[in-house]
Amino acid sequence: MNIVLVGAGNLATNLGKAISRSGNQIVQIYSRTEASAKALADMLGCTYTTSLDELVKSADLYIIALKDSVLKEVSELLVKGRENNLFVHTAGSIDMDIIPASRRGVFYPMQTFSKQREVDFEKIPCFIEAAHDDDRDLLKSLASDISNSVYELTSENRKYLHLAAVFCCNFANHCFRLGEKLLKEHGDIPFEVMLPLVDETARKLHELTPQEAQTGPAVRWDENVISKQMQLLSDTPDLQHIYELLSKSIHHDKL
Repeated sequence: MNIVLVGAGNLATNLGKAISRSGNQIVQIYSRTEASAKALADMLGCTYTTSLDELVKSADLYIIALKDSVLKEVSELLVKGRENNLFVHTAGSIDMDIIPASRRGVFYPMQTFSKQREVDFEKIPCFIEAAHDDDRDLLKSLASDISNSVYELTSENRKYLHLAAVFCCNFANHCFRLGEKLLKEHGDIPFEVMLPLVDETARKLHELTPQEAQTGPAVRWDENVISKQMQLLSDTPDLQHIYELLSKSIHHDKL
């Protein structure tokens, strides 16, 4: 399959590498920034452009891997003159129908990506959607080439998938950040001391449900510990409020 990759950021870089290794071919990269476009194109051995007007018109698939805020505008420009081609976006929380083309869909690999860190795409769940059955089968085939976990999911349900990912990834990571600040401010303790705890917490989830794996004073509703820790946070009311909300949520989840 010949594929044009519209974007050269974190997701596009990792996805482009995985697609190239699968035997499919990235034929062109687009990015507004020439340095980014050229860097990814050189990596994948294809051409690049910084102009949507210069994108090839004969690709089997156009994957739009851009930030949500420009997706509508770029999609509208991209489809013009390519009305018979298949276009997909990679956004978790955006409806498929934002793409103004008959042949449209979604190709959403659910993972956090960085250019500097390559991930094992075979372990990443990919969620697909398409307006037509034939295109759905094509996307399913491509997803199966790079991932061992492929699911069909509607735009409406994918919004909740993305919301769950925000809790499991972004909010969890922010809790790591809050813990890091507490360690820094009280003893200048390196965050590395938390890594064995973080790693074991994540490992347990391969064997237990999140509810089964939950431990700590909130599960037991140990009011003595909770009260003392709330007092430790009296000078940081926002953090104290977060602690209180999370503790109550954990406790109520066990009822």
